[in-house]
Amino acid sequence: MKKIIQLFKNETVLCAAIVLAAASMILVHPDKEYLGYIDFRTICILFSLMAVMEGFKTIGVFSRTAERLLRTAKSLRSILVILVSLCFFFSMLITNDVALITFVPFTVTIFGMLNKEASSRLLVPTVVMETLAANLGSMLTPLGNPQNLYLYGISGLGLGEFILLLLPYALLAFVLLMIWIFIAADRSKTTVELPENHGIIAVVPLAVYILLFAVCLLSVAKVLHFAVTAAIVLIAVLITDRSILKRVDYSLLLTFAGFFIFIGNMGRINAVNSFIRSIIDGNEFLTALAASQIISNVPATLLLSGFTDNCRQLILGTDIGGLGTLIASMASLISFKCIAKEKPDSKKHYFIVFTAANIVFLLFILGMYFTIGNL
Repeated sequence: MKKIIQLFKNETVLCAAIVLAAASMILVHPDKEYLGYIDFRTICILFSLMAVMEGFKTIGVFSRTAERLLRTAKSLRSILVILVSLCFFFSMLITNDVALITFVPFTVTIFGMLNKEASSRLLVPTVVMETLAANLGSMLTPLGNPQNLYLYGISGLGLGEFILLLLPYALLAFVLLMIWIFIAADRSKTTVELPENHGIIAVVPLAVYILLFAVCLLSVAKVLHFAVTAAIVLIAVLITDRSILKRVDYSLLLTFAGFFIFIGNMGRINAVNSFIRSIIDGNEFLTALAASQIISNVPATLLLSGFTDNCRQLILGTDIGGLGTLIASMASLISFKCIAKEKPDSKKHYFIVFTAANIVFLLFILGMYFTIGNL
């Protein structure tokens, strides 16, 4: 029983997806139509990208890039700009989850090297800024987060169209982050005593993962079939470093599968189908935004996509919906867990700063949406 309770605590969204799928199977018994529920393209590309990102992380690409950039920092403000920008821009290619998993622990280490006053005053706001940066930077590309990858695949939008749809919001978010940094940090000179450079990254593994990432991009662009991409990545990882396969987030893939089954079954129940469509119709953005606050934006995307064809508003609603509550974007929990582990006395402070910052950013971005969202 303890193990089951712990599983629910650690994998709440996955457990919810499994329960909903199982409950829906009672109403709609399994048959051959179940095979059409699951979007194998999204699952295969997600698996491929997660494996490749784990490969990059294993050989130290992200941490060493951060170290080299920080060696150029001459002030507290420049340190914050670098740390936040790393999360913002890297999240566009390596997903918001990977960006936070990589750079938040790195940030805690960096602040341990600063003077005590700066560390106690700015660590929590900086991690909140990084979390916002990862969630808001990731919305600009199909690769940035799981819901974007899925919606990009079913929306019919070109890559340029997709980026232009989110670009104003990403630009506003970055400007707001830089303003916050300018206000929060002074320009006083400071130094970070980084450890000695660990040497160069092994060329062969780096080249392999770069090529695999290119293969993933071809699959996202629909040039290469997703099954071929998954097979290439799987074979390459088995040859180079099979331990990477143990670190792939299979719970996310199972979560997708569970929600696909639930959505597929709900779509076959006429009363449920009609009711949900009546709520969503014409209110896709607000429905997605509100649902994200309660069940987080990835499940909200999977649930609502089965009942509307207005993917543009779903993209905006779920991406902007990543702001707000702590669970609006599951990636936000990564930062919270890191702070809770490393600085347990700061959990309450972090929650207050996180919530206040998310409300402010959400209000600004909603203001932009209601100004240009329907143009």
